[in-house]
Amino acid sequence: MTREERAELLAAATPDELLPLAERLLQSGDLGEPTVLHPPQTGMVMLTVREPVAEERFHLGEVLVTSCTVEVAGAAGWSMRGGDDRVAALAAALLDAAAAAGLPAAGDVHALCAAVAERRAGEEAAEWDEVSATRVAFEELT
Repeated sequence: MTREERAELLAAATPDELLPLAERLLQSGDLGEPTVLHPPQTGMVMLTVREPVAEERFHLGEVLVTSCTVEVAGAAGWSMRGGDDRVAALAAALLDAAAAAGLPAAGDVHALCAAVAERRAGEEAAEWDEVSATRVAFEELT
């Protein structure tokens, strides 16, 4: 799993998925003494999308995000999540740092990411099942 994939999955995880693992790792001492390099801050970022026909990119608008950077065992961890949940952003950054540092807890972080990826795949499949009924089939007249 690349760092970008891990960041994407931690951003998609729910607070109920992130917080118990981060709290457990903090209480067990597995993370050592984490350092908050940039505390959770909310801000706006430009959402850029690609138009599906001509594949041209355009700015759709700004979205609210919360970002955070921490250091664990000499490795930096970063997160950016949609919305203004500072606690979840901090938890995601701690988990990213634990994985980046190669701590024993990295396996738990990867398991969480795998569970989020599986949940997202199920949600996408359900969405496609719902919209596939609206497909239009054209007949060719000869």
